[in-house]
Amino acid sequence: MKGRGIVLNEPSVIALNRQTGDVLATGREAWQMIGRTPGYIVAVRPLRGGAITDFDITERMIRLLLQRVGVTRFNRPKVVICVPSAITEVERRAVTDAARRAGAADAQLIEQPMAAAIGADLPIDEPVGNMVIDVGGGTSETAVISLGGIVALEAVRVGSFDIDAAIQNYVRREHGIAIGERTAEEIKVAIGSADPTDEETQAEVRGRDLMSGLPKVVTLTPEEIRMAIEDVVAAIVQSVIRCLSKAPAELAQDFLIRGMFLCGGGGMLRGLKERIERETQVPVHMSPMPLEAVVLGAGHCIEHYEALKSMFMGARR
Repeated sequence: MKGRGIVLNEPSVIALNRQTGDVLATGREAWQMIGRTPGYIVAVRPLRGGAITDFDITERMIRLLLQRVGVTRFNRPKVVICVPSAITEVERRAVTDAARRAGAADAQLIEQPMAAAIGADLPIDEPVGNMVIDVGGGTSETAVISLGGIVALEAVRVGSFDIDAAIQNYVRREHGIAIGERTAEEIKVAIGSADPTDEETQAEVRGRDLMSGLPKVVTLTPEEIRMAIEDVVAAIVQSVIRCLSKAPAELAQDFLIRGMFLCGGGGMLRGLKERIERETQVPVHMSPMPLEAVVLGAGHCIEHYEALKSMFMGARR
């Protein structure tokens, strides 16, 4: 909200009663239900890989989020939604339709790297190369931005949810234990890293033994987790390298001086900044608020709607 900044900050999860279709919880409350509900209650993420997997549920979630910040039928707001750059025309229409049907007066889309650059206060209107690496839940995008437009872009549909899935698969395969999505995320936050770090501790993990079906505890080391998530981390780093190679030669020298900016929740993975720096030989700076950079950029677009209208996806086509 203008003057107040972020007033609602929730994970995009919704819990539904399958039998009645009622919404039981959204956001953090629903996230805590993942993997802990009876059969007739489902906790789902309606967005996967940066795309809508369930249109109706997404619409309901947007409507509930708008209601929670006091939007009614009479004060329909302008909405700016951040989407992956690799989004298709059909996916774009699905997102704007969902927002309009949920109560938005106008729904505009902005590419996540562009919003992240605005949120990180980069001089995107100047003729200098700004490079943003946005590692989200379902997608990782690297973009070179100059003079208010995207000059080079590399997007891959892997992100921090894939890191969680890789941890789940590894624990299942190597230790014969089934763990849930939430436990995998907790392991990632506790001991996950993309490069060896100074302070490394082990973590105890509780799960269900696949052979006996009984609860079991195993100890995981940071090396094991690094090995488990290596494929996902390598895919993210390779996409950054490909984007650098696409950038015009004149802008390449800007990156060596100004560095690249890392943001998004996945960008907070320990050692990822150092790993990208090592493999690209280009300095990397962490965005001051990596999790919120994209949203702050979208908020800035709403506050200066007329001035920044050219940044929206439809406007530049």
